[in-house]
Amino acid sequence: MFGERLPQAQAYARLLTEVGTERGIVGPAESARIWDRHLLNCGVISRLIPSRCSLVDLGSGAGLPGIVLAMLLPHARVTLVEPMARRVEFLDECVASLGLQNAEVLRARGEELAGKLSADIVTSRAVAPLDRLAGLCTGLARSGGRVLAMKGASASAELARARPVLGQLGITDARVEVARSADAAVSATVVTFTVPARRAGRPDRRGSRSRGRG
Repeated sequence: MFGERLPQAQAYARLLTEVGTERGIVGPAESARIWDRHLLNCGVISRLIPSRCSLVDLGSGAGLPGIVLAMLLPHARVTLVEPMARRVEFLDECVASLGLQNAEVLRARGEELAGKLSADIVTSRAVAPLDRLAGLCTGLARSGGRVLAMKGASASAELARARPVLGQLGITDARVEVARSADAAVSATVVTFTVPARRAGRPDRRGSRSRGRG
């Protein structure tokens, strides 16, 4: 999957299992499954993303999937959005150490950036239930942009519960999609949908409170 970027991925894996574990960014039990459960699982969704795009990773945490996607999509502009200071510090160190010139880190909550970012793609992993996450993600995407919410086994159930909220947001094409590696050995399940065009004169409920804070 990583090809010529494998050394970079290996360096990131070491950061996660060493510095990340020491600082409590990654749980100690995750070290033994850092590749299959995290790096490969996140990397496979790059197959659903254009090679050249602007991408926001909401609630980036340890950089999953944002840093992995920045490695695999070197022509994409990747913004890692994370509110917690210690995670932001770790992300900054990863971006610098790995030489990811196409990635930047913003310390903020999604609500605070609604209407201020306009990405082609918004990704998230283990951030919030879909009925809440949908509004956060659409606030960071351009009209016609796509959201990829990594949800695993809960994807179909979360999508069913979120249908009323998605309808209020004007989202009509939400679906569960499975991304697979070329050899089908690795897969990841996401809920994906297109962000509808903004309607003139329609209140934007996604980020009104955060913009009010200035």
